[in-house]
Amino acid sequence: MDGLSNRVGVIGAGGVAFGTAAFCANEGHETWLWSPTGKRSADLKKGNPLVSKGALEGNFLINVADSLEELAAASDVLIFALPAYAHLPIITSLADCLESRHLVVFGAHASLEALYLSKCLKPRGLKVPIAAWGTTIGTCRQLDFSTTEIGTLRSKIEACGFPSDLAKTALERCRQVFGDRFIDRGDLLSVTLCNLNPQHHMGIGLCNMTRMEKAEHWIQPDYVTPNTGRLLEALDRERLAIARAAGYELRDIFGFFEESYQVPRGSVSEMNTALFNLGKGGPGPKTADNRYVNEDVPFGLAVTVAIAEIVGVPAPLHAAGIAVFSAMYGRDLAGENNILPEIITPGMTLSELSALCRHGY
Repeated sequence: MDGLSNRVGVIGAGGVAFGTAAFCANEGHETWLWSPTGKRSADLKKGNPLVSKGALEGNFLINVADSLEELAAASDVLIFALPAYAHLPIITSLADCLESRHLVVFGAHASLEALYLSKCLKPRGLKVPIAAWGTTIGTCRQLDFSTTEIGTLRSKIEACGFPSDLAKTALERCRQVFGDRFIDRGDLLSVTLCNLNPQHHMGIGLCNMTRMEKAEHWIQPDYVTPNTGRLLEALDRERLAIARAAGYELRDIFGFFEESYQVPRGSVSEMNTALFNLGKGGPGPKTADNRYVNEDVPFGLAVTVAIAEIVGVPAPLHAAGIAVFSAMYGRDLAGENNILPEIITPGMTLSELSALCRHGY
């Protein structure tokens, strides 16, 4: 890694993107940001500082790129920090801009996007180190177009490097830029099944849908009631059964809360209550048009169900979540995933998918 610098380019301009940019700038890295529309980055482009509140306090000057090409040219590390439904066209375009010096990070890796990037790079005969994270660097929300609030910076993130011959390089560079917080889970399939956001947001979203529709102010962990918590625990048992059938023993939801938020182990409801009492819980969505549905159902739950079908393990709760949300919204939410059909083909076996998740195309 000698001679490599750590100029970071953040792809996106929402809460997670702003939080990630603030974190990188605070670590002393030259930080760039690119917004697909340019609307959310307009204030920063004028020279206004990015104001970070909460777990990270400070004002940071962030460079704003006018194009994806400019961002790639100015950066050595490129991190996706925008919803998964926006990934496919950006990955397709980014593949033409990448060089061997780049590290690409998917934080979080939701829908086998790293495999799609590998597929796009194949015609160029190019491989770059790719890192897939099971979750984001922290919990972040955007207060306005120059302010982010970071609820928690995660001390542990499950991740992997990809493809296998560049895996060590990818994680070493992640630690160099983002700190020693990464638990190596081996491959993309494992990391995909480590992502608890889809099941977590499904349970919370279903049980609090009217609050979203009525634009109520509600602090999310305070509304993970005992019944909601039991649903989340049952969903987690499904996920872990799928993972075991695929050959993985993964951290459960209780370990996730312990390590992410430093709260004592108990029921999921009790751990959320402890989180709320610490003042760490952020507000839940105030609109039904939110990423809990638009991103996590088609690009999270649908992937888990697809993997469950390949390994032959029932996933009735995950499948029911897709069906119920689709009925509520009058949409075929699973059909909105435009990445999965590029990766998982009819009749694909676990060995075929596992090989792709280690070595790429």
